Amino acid sequence: MRIAILGAGHMGSWLAQELLAEHQVAVYDKQAAPLGRLPHAVRVLSALSEIEIFKPDFLINVVSLKNTVAVFQEAAPYLPKSAVICDMASIKGKIADCYASSGFKFVSAHPMFGPTFADMQKIKEENAVIIAESCEEGKEFFSQFFQQRGCRIFEYTFEEHDRMMAYSLATPFVSSMIFAACVDSKAVPGTTFKRHMDIARHLLSEDDSLLAEILFNPYSIAELEKITRRLEFLKHIIRAKDQEEARGFFEKLR
Repeated sequence: MRIAILGAGHMGSWLAQELLAEHQVAVYDKQAAPLGRLPHAVRVLSALSEIEIFKPDFLINVVSLKNTVAVFQEAAPYLPKSAVICDMASIKGKIADCYASSGFKFVSAHPMFGPTFADMQKIKEENAVIIAESCEEGKEFFSQFFQQRGCRIFEYTFEEHDRMMAYSLATPFVSSMIFAACVDSKAVPGTTFKRHMDIARHLLSEDDSLLAEILFNPYSIAELEKITRRLEFLKHIIRAKDQEEARGFFEKLR
């Protein structure tokens, strides 16, 4: 199969490496620097228009989230009508509408692991989501891809996915950001503090636009309101120095 990948960042280069054993792979990135990390057997496209010559069966779009729809639209004129277009975006948002108006078969997936925290060579038992509205050909392709690597696969609709991401991404992101916002550089860190600091550093090494898009997910506010309600309840326990209430709270958390 001929597979074109748009974006040669960490996820794009990992995909190229993984797919190369069984498929012909071509990669395009506007920036020259990331292309240097690609395996030599990968075909590097110097212009988006070269997709027309390559004639991919699958086009996998892994550019930054804010540019995903625009890049699909730029690439569309160069694609064979039989191509399946794909994304791996963390938040689907307007991507669903893009697919609906594109005229192409599509598959939308989300590997719930990435280069910031996961060891990309050891992703057994990591999670991956495949969007239910995807075409059967695309579902089968990514199901096999993730299963071969030992991943657990879940299927959600576009809406269900973004609701779930507000919980599974926005909640830990916000928790780490609030921790980072309260850090005093003069503090003497304990073990737990250092572990939290390590998580916060890794999180904040992500691209600003990705962090913003996770937070701007329309379902994130409801999750943040849960956090603020829990904080208010915890403040109530602390002010009252209520040992019984505290024990009940800890037990509920456990």
